Amino acid sequence: MRQQIYCILKMKKKVLITYSLAPEGIEDLLKRSDKYEVTLPEKGTSFRRGQVLAMIPDHHVLIPNFSFYTDKEIMDTGSRLELISNYAVGFNNIDVEYATKKGIAVTNTPQSVLEPTAEFAFGLLLDAGRRISYYDRKIRIPHAVNWEVNSDVGQPFFGQTLGIIGMGRIGQAVARRAVASGLHILYHNRSRLDEAIEKLYRASYVSLDELLRKSDYISLNAPSTPETYHLIGAAEFEKMKPTAVFVNTARGNLVDEKALAEALREKRIFAAGLDVYENEPKVYPGLLELDNVVLTPHAGTKTKEARIEMARECIRNIIGFYEKTYPVSKVN
Repeated sequence: MRQQIYCILKMKKKVLITYSLAPEGIEDLLKRSDKYEVTLPEKGTSFRRGQVLAMIPDHHVLIPNFSFYTDKEIMDTGSRLELISNYAVGFNNIDVEYATKKGIAVTNTPQSVLEPTAEFAFGLLLDAGRRISYYDRKIRIPHAVNWEVNSDVGQPFFGQTLGIIGMGRIGQAVARRAVASGLHILYHNRSRLDEAIEKLYRASYVSLDELLRKSDYISLNAPSTPETYHLIGAAEFEKMKPTAVFVNTARGNLVDEKALAEALREKRIFAAGLDVYENEPKVYPGLLELDNVVLTPHAGTKTKEARIEMARECIRNIIGFYEKTYPVSKVN
């Protein structure tokens, strides 16, 4: 009996990675070949859902990326699953409630995405407000640019008010950049921050309604939960200034995209910048027709360094979960 227990304890944990991650990001796992057996797709490819369903019964750990939906079928088929190490900070691609019922741990990558996402959000605010991408598109078309000094003007940036919805780690990283750029900060959060943090960013805590009415720029950084589904819709766009610039780098389902397209088309707000969409990789068609929205393909962390570090954080979650050598970022 002792020998049998010993064999079970020494059994390798099998890890299934759905997407081809950078070798530098997973080397810490690969070098532990005595403890882990890794299955991953060829470079530059990903496993399709059917392939994952065929392989998952034999694996203890799944690493999905932010676009791979890990639902009841995946978890029921993966009868040996113990851990889902998500390659993202958001985890709306995972049925976390069902994972909890099944006794499956779920982790995410909050540290590695922090600064890249914040700088991308800040870039979208500046781009959409000052019309940088708009000018770039127009100047490439003969005679499309109006060089008259008062035509096609953008919105001022320095000295304006930035409203941050969701003042967590990424929201605060956006605030840090805003302070350096001379913006005044309003924020709305599930709970008020400590006074010391508010002083650090010279930020004022306000209701969502007040934030929408007073902000010149709005950055959405809230998590995706049932409570935040379509948090920003037609009623919220009606409250914004006609000169407002709205940016979403959180999750697509926080925004009613049809209502946003209508607000932009009817010039009820000035501009928007989006890096996330409700039905990725599909973009709401009405948005594609507009010139006053900057659209990017979920690229907030799309640098080589950030993607490597995200993979490393995924791997540290796995090793920490089994070996207790790293802190684990659990979400359930």
